[in-house]
Amino acid sequence: MPARFDRYSKPFNFQRWIDAHAQLLKPPVGNQQVWQDADFIVTVVGGPNERSDFHDDPLEEFFWQFKGNAYLEIWDDGRFERVELNEGDVYLLPPRVRHSPQRPEAGSRCLVIERQRPAGLFDGFEWYCANCGRLVQRIEVQLMSIVDDLPKAYARFYDSAEDARRCGGCGTVHPGRDAATWHVMRNAHRSG
Repeated sequence: MPARFDRYSKPFNFQRWIDAHAQLLKPPVGNQQVWQDADFIVTVVGGPNERSDFHDDPLEEFFWQFKGNAYLEIWDDGRFERVELNEGDVYLLPPRVRHSPQRPEAGSRCLVIERQRPAGLFDGFEWYCANCGRLVQRIEVQLMSIVDDLPKAYARFYDSAEDARRCGGCGTVHPGRDAATWHVMRNAHRSG
């Protein structure tokens, strides 16, 4: 048998795994990777959370919203769109679609499956102006660990000076880690 077979040969009860990791599936962490060192990145993500970044994944992402509801905020062709993920829904997101997962419900759970990135294939994280929709900042990351690398990328933006978060188009300052304020500003602009 292949040497790797033993590592993956035993099924386990998924609900017991979720119960054992419940503390990690809520803020401030919110996610946990199921297997380490596999060809797939299989992650369970819990709510509640709000994000103001948009992920530019160079590869497809699979979502199974198995408990509660969530949605993906999509930035496409100069406008924001929304893809609802209701309990029981599955969704395959094409590569390079800018998306921001929003999980407003406490206790919601989503299984997300991605592929490992080969060396030289970078993920992008982008922040847009809530007022005019212009790109404020982009950070590229050679993703090695979703659990470890994403908080570092977010911190680079959130901890940056106000001028680095200022929109070059209209001058609005992105509120940084205060995602709730970003959503309020965007919704006010959308309805205004």
